[in-house]
Amino acid sequence: MASYILMKHILHVVGARPNFVKAAPVLRAIRKQGLKQTLVHTGQHYDRNMSDVFFTELEIPRPDFNLEVGSGSHASQTAEIMRRFEPVVLEQKPDIVLVYGDVNSTVAAALVCSKLLIPVAHVEAGLRSFDRTMPEEINRIVTDRLSDLLFTPSEDGDRNLIREGVSPSAIRRVGNVMIDSLMRLLPAASACPKNGYPEKFALVTLHRPSNVDNSKSLEEIVRSLTQISSMVDIVFPVHPRTRQRIAEFGINAQRLHLLEPIPYIEFLSLQTRAAVVITDSGGIQEETTYLGVPCLTLRANTERPITVEIGTNILMGEDPTKLPAEVEKIALGKGKKGTIPPLWDGCAGERIARVLASH
Repeated sequence: MASYILMKHILHVVGARPNFVKAAPVLRAIRKQGLKQTLVHTGQHYDRNMSDVFFTELEIPRPDFNLEVGSGSHASQTAEIMRRFEPVVLEQKPDIVLVYGDVNSTVAAALVCSKLLIPVAHVEAGLRSFDRTMPEEINRIVTDRLSDLLFTPSEDGDRNLIREGVSPSAIRRVGNVMIDSLMRLLPAASACPKNGYPEKFALVTLHRPSNVDNSKSLEEIVRSLTQISSMVDIVFPVHPRTRQRIAEFGINAQRLHLLEPIPYIEFLSLQTRAAVVITDSGGIQEETTYLGVPCLTLRANTERPITVEIGTNILMGEDPTKLPAEVEKIALGKGKKGTIPPLWDGCAGERIARVLASH
């Protein structure tokens, strides 16, 4: 990449709800710079809970392009995104393309732009789980290798990139854009009605194949959650994939409050009020660390180690039988305490905008 690019037109690529949450503060900050922006939604995930309130609260414009790719295998989905995205890039002629996170849309857009010699900036660069059985890890590694600017959320991201041979001059530690959006939406989340939720509860989310696609693993998790329900109510917004597996495997989850997936603001409200969050999600590990809510992650590794090192997150590995004892500790006030990582202060989007304006 040349030392300086005259930024006139910035194109953003998003593919799923977490990408919108990450892009929102960047879009807003760049708007203040007066630069032209184009928003492309690949349609990788369709989320009916991305309501008008969600767009209004985050000040997200409606996408200029929706590629409506839909679901499919990793290979077919990535290929279809590339096929549909390339004509948009050729028509729009952006000066730089911003990609977010680690979904298939992220790596697909980076591949297209790299071959067309259009600079790429990766927001949330440098995260590593060091587990290549996770498709997201492949997406992260490839996207970072193709990117010209790498915006990292924390110091471990910088270290990972430098170890992989990325020039330090291409790395900018800007903080966590997810926290920008979380801070902006906290007032709306606080105003959410309680809707009959219990006063004290554990909030659960599960969707990773290693947890839900194996009947034995999922049955052990539900058994442990049922045991925990004798101490604290379980509120469980169920991912469609997980609900399908519970039914398919004939697992008894009657003692758990199983809900349909809920909108982001309402889910954020639940996180703020939960006694503990049990999850296998990446973003929730970050949000709970900022909120100071204990988080038990049902994974053997995480691409967000800072949430374990200084945050409220505990990796439980792949043994859900450990969950009840840890929840009991939390109920007794002996749970893990944490601190908020540096630069998780609501200003990451502004820092990204300043970097882009200076090129």
